[in-house]
Amino acid sequence: MQSGTEFMKKKTKNQESPTKKKNTKTDHESSSCEILRSDCYRIMNEDGTVDAKLDPKLDKELLLKMYRNMALTRAFDERGMMLQRQGRIGFYVPSFGQEAVQTGTAAPLEKKDWVFPSYREPGIFLYRGAGIYEMLCNLWGNRGDLSKGRQMPVHYSFPDIKMFSVSSPIATQMIQAVGAAMASKISKTKEVAISYCGDGGTSENDFHTALTFAGAYKAPAVFIVTNNQYAISVPLSKQTGAKRLSDKAIGYGMPGVAVDGNDVLAVYQVTKEAVDRARRGEGPSLIECVTFRMGPHSSSDDPSRYRDEKMYQAWLKRDPIKRLKTYLESRKLWDEKKEKSLQEELKKMLAEAVERAEAEPAPDPMDLFEDVYAELTPQLKKQKAELLQEVELRGKFENTSEAFPL
Repeated sequence: MQSGTEFMKKKTKNQESPTKKKNTKTDHESSSCEILRSDCYRIMNEDGTVDAKLDPKLDKELLLKMYRNMALTRAFDERGMMLQRQGRIGFYVPSFGQEAVQTGTAAPLEKKDWVFPSYREPGIFLYRGAGIYEMLCNLWGNRGDLSKGRQMPVHYSFPDIKMFSVSSPIATQMIQAVGAAMASKISKTKEVAISYCGDGGTSENDFHTALTFAGAYKAPAVFIVTNNQYAISVPLSKQTGAKRLSDKAIGYGMPGVAVDGNDVLAVYQVTKEAVDRARRGEGPSLIECVTFRMGPHSSSDDPSRYRDEKMYQAWLKRDPIKRLKTYLESRKLWDEKKEKSLQEELKKMLAEAVERAEAEPAPDPMDLFEDVYAELTPQLKKQKAELLQEVELRGKFENTSEAFPL
């Protein structure tokens, strides 16, 4: 692998992908079937083959771990959407088609690094070791939920593995990531903070504030922009006049690179270079992962009302899991017997975790008054007494939650 500095420099010059001919049309002029920009760095072809000169030849254990995590992420998403459609939970946000972004950016990190995710990255939690049972409990908001039912579904928080809590407001986590990165630089702990937002997040004030401070202070931060073409129903062409979201890095004094977000090898390599660069004290980087949101924005959304069907079908052929599977098979690391065994394992594991999580009771109403003050204020003491009286009258509180309108 090239040195981090040289790699990032080369990839910021709108380098043409070695596996794709130059496209002279702008994003706004391109037809719906032209799906990957020519400036996106790519290692793996759409059919899963790899140029021997570009193959990073990652370790066998790492490749198999990444593949398993991508498969688990999709299985978790499928189960989450199924639970919502069955009326067993009120809301879910899937990440179908974006598994390579999640796994490819999580794999280069060290345990000491900080992660500030958005709400469409279950795969990062899973890769870093978050418990599936605890994640499922969050979907119900029950007593097994680490947030004690105080957060929306898919708003996980695992401080023990340095996974910052998910927030609904777009891009707020990026400012928080820069704060953690600046603290790391001051304390000289060599910790890197990585944060995520979608293409729509780049229009938020929080995005610009985060990159301004990170660039000015050379904070050890990595910004991942998951360009999945839509900010809910708003297409990228109406979101910005920029041809490449990676170009936004220029104004903040940091390198920016665009990568094929469905090529986990390329995503890993680019992220590894950016993380290593940050750890060496050379400052932040911005990575634009160009992909496609194959599912709805959330379980409350109907993408058929606004999504280009030709675009969908074109990206369907670029499935990141199938591409990695083909690559593994070419290296004699995978076969259909192993695939069947993996799918059966994941199915059983999720079924057992769902059964256990669904059986958990609702949080205790008194949990409302914990974890904020060491000693309750007079107002809260009064409210707690009133709630205790309400509990005595009702006997218990029923779960009356409906689907979330997001």
